[in-house]
Amino acid sequence: MFTIHINDDTKTFDSAITLRDVVMDPNKEFPVARVNNRLREMSYKFAYDAEVVPLTLDHTEVVHVYEASLRYLIAMAFSRVYPTYNIKFKYSVSRAIFCYITNVEQPNIEDIIQHVTAEMKTLVEADLPFERITTTVEEAKEFYRENNYQDRNDILQYRPEKTVHFYRCDSYQNYMYSYMVPSTGYLSKFHMFPFDIGFLIQYPRSETNREIPPYQGAPKYIDTLRKASVWAHIVEADYISNLNSKIHNQHTVDFIHMCEAKHNAMLTELGDRIADNKHQIRLIAIAGPSSSGKTTFANRLRIELMTRGLRPIRISLDDYYLNREDIPVEPDGSIDLESINALDVALFNANMKDLIAGKTVELPVFDFASKKRGGYRTMHVTEDNPIIIEGIHALNDLMTSSIHKNQTYKIYISPQLQLNLDNHNPISITNLRLLRRIVRDKQFRNASALRTLSMWQSVRNGEFKWIYPNQEHADYVYNSGLQYELNVLKKYALPTLQEIPNDSEYYMMANRLIKFLKYFKDINDDLVPNNSLLREFIGGSCFHEE
Repeated sequence: MFTIHINDDTKTFDSAITLRDVVMDPNKEFPVARVNNRLREMSYKFAYDAEVVPLTLDHTEVVHVYEASLRYLIAMAFSRVYPTYNIKFKYSVSRAIFCYITNVEQPNIEDIIQHVTAEMKTLVEADLPFERITTTVEEAKEFYRENNYQDRNDILQYRPEKTVHFYRCDSYQNYMYSYMVPSTGYLSKFHMFPFDIGFLIQYPRSETNREIPPYQGAPKYIDTLRKASVWAHIVEADYISNLNSKIHNQHTVDFIHMCEAKHNAMLTELGDRIADNKHQIRLIAIAGPSSSGKTTFANRLRIELMTRGLRPIRISLDDYYLNREDIPVEPDGSIDLESINALDVALFNANMKDLIAGKTVELPVFDFASKKRGGYRTMHVTEDNPIIIEGIHALNDLMTSSIHKNQTYKIYISPQLQLNLDNHNPISITNLRLLRRIVRDKQFRNASALRTLSMWQSVRNGEFKWIYPNQEHADYVYNSGLQYELNVLKKYALPTLQEIPNDSEYYMMANRLIKFLKYFKDINDDLVPNNSLLREFIGGSCFHEE
């Protein structure tokens, strides 16, 4: 006999029971549930005392499950309607998935979307169950060979386990490196429309109250993603298997320096653009989401401009924090330190306007220990002293409202790694940034992965509110991703992720990261240059003392 606590209710059972029978979900609101803080599918069968928490799409981990299941549904629909078409998924702009057909030139995308959508709706109406099955690696290889899934076979050689998981739905079989919703009937919310050479797939999100967010075009950001995808294909590192094949002997050194050379080329391009307009550009604003590498980038850009005879100076937006007691209180009584209202925007505008006009200015210095302004420093700049600022609000027009637009050059920085496990399973850019942050927090703040994961949703909320709405204000989008970096981050991230106990509410998040990270071959970080942007996270940077 065992006891289950669910929704303020206690139930007792004599024999093993499935989670589906415990939760009882006729309206299909709960795709998965937490069982003693472990993420479990509704088919999970157990016979022990447990705390069961049914989860909705309000939870980010459930959104990951929904999105992976939706990719499965799309691939299944293609196998029925267009069985000869090969498709590839990538993460794209506006919180959507990008999909395109790899073996057909100039397909009629609108007709394809219409037919695939109709088939998906038929499958949803049929409410077909997803069945998890386990095979040997050899059986998986044979299945992949029979179905011409060479991309799947290529990655299997790096799988440490001796078994392989699949999900079967009706007669279709696939695997998305994720738990799945119970059945196709749970996947009724999606929207697809033509985009570039393929189409975008939108799906419900936790941050938009379980609804599909409105599409927001971002041509500058999209262009950077497109360039990143093309470059990854050119250097044959668009799949983990291709990437791993470069990690041996002298090829490792060559590949690392190819990636670093790509960063250097973008810095050169930026340096040329700014230097060509040096008499006009006086303020260089840099912003990007967490763990984009803003600090190292700002230092390298400063040096790049110095080679052109300029003498940039850096000013921190952090010095413009209001005294803690002067920061406006949120409606719930809390203080949002990431809000632009926490900064003295008027003083910043006045200071920058006066500096650009050639005046000597007293700039504030914020004392974080006392949480208030700690004094001032005197500054004067000349025409060859462009001012570099970086921070989450640097691209917000309010921060530079008193400065002529032609005098400001705005740079958005973010890693735009375009990399896949296989055609149906892209690597999330957000997960890359999270891994960077986990490693940096452990290296420099002695903070566990558990602590970083516990803060991540708050960080993401701030990004959606303050950073992403301003990204298209940028004059230049800098891709700070390095195609080899996950091979380096792996050895730092895995140990701290594996320390998270399986009864932690963040275990399921850690487990999801571990699932794909284990496929990367290690790179010795001694090979990483000391001025590399990656050094900001693993240590050993020439730009600051550890």
